[in-house]
Amino acid sequence: SFQLSARGHWSTWPAFGCGQTVLGNHKPCCAPEERESSNKQAILTISKPRYLEELESYLRKELQSLDLTGKNTQELKLQPYREVFEFFIDSFKTYKPLLSAIKNEYEVTLAHQKKTIHALEPLKAMVTTVSDKCTQQILALQEKEKDEIYLLKQEKQHLLKFIDNMKEEKSSLQTQVEHLKASVAEEYTRYLNEHDARKLLLAKLNEMHNEQLDMTRRQVPDVKGEDVVKLTLALKVARQDITKAQVKLNKMIADYGDVVPRRDFESLEKKHSYLLQEMNTLQKDFDQLHKEYKTLLEIYRETEQERDNFCAELQRVQQNFTPRPNWEKCSEVIPGGAERWDSLAEGKTSEQLMDVLLEEIGTRALQEINVFPGWGKGGNVPVYLRHEGEVKNKKLTKKDVVNILKDIWKEKIALEQQTGKRSSLPEFFLSYLQKKFGDATAMEWSYTLYENMRICQSNHVLSSFYNILTGKVGEEQYHSLNKLISSLQKELAACDDLNSGSLTSEQFRQEANTAFPLKRKESIQELVDASRYKLDNTEDHINYLPLFEEDEEGNATPFIAKLRSQYVTEKEEYLRQLKNKLGDITEVKADDLKAAFCFIDPNIDNQTLETYLGLAFQAGREEPDQGAVAVETALERLLAGDVKRVGPTPGEGSTASFEGK
Repeated sequence: SFQLSARGHWSTWPAFGCGQTVLGNHKPCCAPEERESSNKQAILTISKPRYLEELESYLRKELQSLDLTGKNTQELKLQPYREVFEFFIDSFKTYKPLLSAIKNEYEVTLAHQKKTIHALEPLKAMVTTVSDKCTQQILALQEKEKDEIYLLKQEKQHLLKFIDNMKEEKSSLQTQVEHLKASVAEEYTRYLNEHDARKLLLAKLNEMHNEQLDMTRRQVPDVKGEDVVKLTLALKVARQDITKAQVKLNKMIADYGDVVPRRDFESLEKKHSYLLQEMNTLQKDFDQLHKEYKTLLEIYRETEQERDNFCAELQRVQQNFTPRPNWEKCSEVIPGGAERWDSLAEGKTSEQLMDVLLEEIGTRALQEINVFPGWGKGGNVPVYLRHEGEVKNKKLTKKDVVNILKDIWKEKIALEQQTGKRSSLPEFFLSYLQKKFGDATAMEWSYTLYENMRICQSNHVLSSFYNILTGKVGEEQYHSLNKLISSLQKELAACDDLNSGSLTSEQFRQEANTAFPLKRKESIQELVDASRYKLDNTEDHINYLPLFEEDEEGNATPFIAKLRSQYVTEKEEYLRQLKNKLGDITEVKADDLKAAFCFIDPNIDNQTLETYLGLAFQAGREEPDQGAVAVETALERLLAGDVKRVGPTPGEGSTASFEGK
């Protein structure tokens, strides 16, 4: 490295100094000739430039004059070096911008590091404080648990002593048992010997008696008179023995006449135990059948009531019956002709066709309107419609409305995930329009979107947003239904190991049962049939990915439409059972409603139950004690919220368990 001398020429110092060669760090862009010349100059011994000596002398004086005993000594030492560097920069006019930039960058970096250190100093103090607190807590816990540990050690010593005593007692008892076994063996041997000796004695006595009888018979011819006296005496003794034996026999018959043999007693006892166990099993089965009978009777009564309601509704419909109109004429006035009308009318009832026709008429009329009358700024006017005077109609297409509403849902969900709080849809609706289109035209967009949603009720995206926006339906119902559809889609994708996008009908049915364990077989079959709306009867594979797609106007496939209709139908059925359980009462209290929920849905958990009670009584969990509310009002509030069955119905559960037996 070379430096400029005081005269402005290049200086070769320090290429050589102190008797040894110092190799400089050359830039890679230097030419070989320049490196060779520099190496030659490095051999020369040259003294320091004068300007360098002046700078070093100034630096030494400044450093010696500093007071390095206090704080921030490093910053004080840095100042002389900073001044020397500035003198050095001023001496090089050509390289001054580059060196100044390097110096400024170092200054900025040092300032940033100081700022960072200054910001970290409170954290250091806080870490020290937290460490002290943790140490104190650990010491407190150790002190607190010291007594408990001492007691546990004492208890351990006591238990060890108790175990030793038990072992000694066990050893003593084993010794006694061994001694008793030896005693029993000796007694058994002695009794066995006595038994054998008694048998030998009896045999010997019998033999002697027989010998005596033989001798008596041989003496009979010689002594006849003596034989008569002996026979008389023997006859008298025999009669006495017979009398004693008869008395003893009669006594035994009287005492043991009602006694059965032990073998028969054990057989009868075993048979009695078996019959008692069988009777208990039959009693349990009978109780289960009785419980199922009550449940089935309740279901029968509900079904009978529904039948009566349907019969009454049928009679009312028959009385008000009007001839079915020729809906094919509508294809002549509907834009798109017969093809579009056929797609709109597919699978719809007369009432639904009337709604579709009114929607088409309203949509066409809406496109002809240029302005909307403002609703005013009263307190009963929704916040997104508060405006005085006329409002311009933006004349949006249904596709544009669907895209805007989907974007509103997307932004709202993202904001709630970020903040962790649920925001009001009407207020967010207005703030979104103001943010995207400006305050001046926000009301024009709001009125246009509102009128399109109000008219197009057959479109799920528009109708669901409209119902939540106007408070007819709770927002939880929208999220719950989307979660339901998403869970089914995940189950189907998990079953598709090959990622082919298709499953067999049986696989589709099994995954639907897994995703919706509480649905009836008929409902699962309806979903399977709806998933095959584009397939022939001979095809067995179902392409499940297109089932979850929507067209540009937000219209879902028949499969998703059936899933949504089942969601509503199951909720209405659930609330109908709740109403039947409440009976004919007009007002209901929280405890009665809770009991009714537990009866029709025994598996419901406390958290879900409290949520449903909060919906019915319009109160949070912090206010559990509420007064009575009208039954119809409570049912309407529950219908607007996300209410669904938690476990299987009692009738279905008991039937399943009975069939399992």
